[in-house]
Amino acid sequence: MAHQRKISKANGQEINVDVLVIGAGPTGLGAAKRLNQINSPSWLIVDSNETPGGLASTDITPEGFLYDVGGHVIFSHYKYFDDCIDEALPKDDDWYTHQRISYVRYKGLWVPYPFQNNISMLPKEDQVTCLETLIDAALEARVANTKPKDFDEWILRTCGEGIANIFMRPYNYKVWAVPTTKMQCSWLGERVAAPNVKLITKNVILNKTAGNWGPNATFRFPAHGGTGNIWIKVADTLPKEKTRFGEHGRVQLVDAEGKRVLLGDGTTVNYKKLISTMSVDFLAEVMRNEELISLTKGLFYSTTHVIGVGIRGERPERIGDKCWLYFPEDNCPFYRATIFSNYSPNNQPAASVKLATQQLADGSKPSSTEAQEGPYWSIMLEVSESSMKPVNQETLMADSIAGLINTEMLKPTDEIVSTYHRRFDHGYPTPSLEREGVLTQLLPKLQALDIYSRGRFGSWRYEVGNQDHSFMLGVEAADHIVNGANELTLNYPDFVNGRANTERRLVDGLQAFQIKDVVDRTK
Repeated sequence: MAHQRKISKANGQEINVDVLVIGAGPTGLGAAKRLNQINSPSWLIVDSNETPGGLASTDITPEGFLYDVGGHVIFSHYKYFDDCIDEALPKDDDWYTHQRISYVRYKGLWVPYPFQNNISMLPKEDQVTCLETLIDAALEARVANTKPKDFDEWILRTCGEGIANIFMRPYNYKVWAVPTTKMQCSWLGERVAAPNVKLITKNVILNKTAGNWGPNATFRFPAHGGTGNIWIKVADTLPKEKTRFGEHGRVQLVDAEGKRVLLGDGTTVNYKKLISTMSVDFLAEVMRNEELISLTKGLFYSTTHVIGVGIRGERPERIGDKCWLYFPEDNCPFYRATIFSNYSPNNQPAASVKLATQQLADGSKPSSTEAQEGPYWSIMLEVSESSMKPVNQETLMADSIAGLINTEMLKPTDEIVSTYHRRFDHGYPTPSLEREGVLTQLLPKLQALDIYSRGRFGSWRYEVGNQDHSFMLGVEAADHIVNGANELTLNYPDFVNGRANTERRLVDGLQAFQIKDVVDRTK
């Protein structure tokens, strides 16, 4: 090996591996899981956090309420993903299975999700507006000979002006923190339901609602520990000597030319291939590559605020068994609310636990601050932020609780025993108009350096950003490095989302990916 300059801050300790994996969220763990199964190239996984999980982790408040990093549920397009999480949590009582019960709040009504298929539940004047413009849009779409130029045009062509103004535009602005005119539409796939004009008309006349839609109509949730527990248990199935979690796993510098990474404790890792799941803009920074840094400035993202509210009392009838709820109107700052206590009875303290009331929902002081028993239930809220949609963090908690009252989720006299607020700078990778122009340059440039940037913010494709997708982005990157296999999830999102992906299996899935030229591919 040619002489390499010494990395400043290095302590002289070195580790040599064929494949280094940065990040222990779902993508990094997917890569490590597959590398461990193949058991040919040497590998190591590192993360700056002591606890694995990344953006799929779970926090616990001092009072004992659990909150995920946003609304995560388990549904899957891949048998390999199913195999791995079932291995990590193998018992029937490790899971709860739920039917999605989801609504949109509009003019004091709960409209079943998806909104655009259930305008039969709207006030009559809104039904007329939506139907008229929906029919106009359908007629215009039949003669259109060009594709929609952006998400806003897609909305108008598929839903019409009425649904666009009532729901699609205001709701998506609250989610993405950018106007729909600044977003592309190639990401949509199974993410947004295109309305069926005939079915909608029939349901309006018969006053019926449409049934459940989408891949997450049925989902699973862990009985204990929230979503984060899945990834803690998946990490537990990996050899401990091949994991470095905590300060000694923090990446200080990536020397792409020398194929070296400097870790937080001064250790240098020499690698042949690198799978990075850190945000690609941060990766460019630690590479100190000005060209790549400049490229990443063309990528847009929104920040997510997760707000949790723990309440004393029996779950109200008005809440019932709802799962998650959407809020397009401006009477609350949040775009989505999840009744997190409905996912598992262990997401909140037991009824016998005594907690003091911190405040009433209207902001007034309780008559007593003495700790009392439950029962308890909880709500998790999500609020987006960007340069185009600023948020006042100082008032966000109070504004959110006021929004819960405005939307009749809480009553003014409800006792709040716990609150939670955490800001995640990188919340959603925005499918902006500029995204593909950046990624089609950025990802190949990195790969030419033997760096595979993958994951929710590693490859920046929201359409394959769910937990199952993210996991498989890592699995497929490992297979590509070792076997030259095509990375279908990264390159063909609509293909993997439209089929059952059963080729890989945890126990017997190697037959289709016979190991060949391992040494050559990892050089």
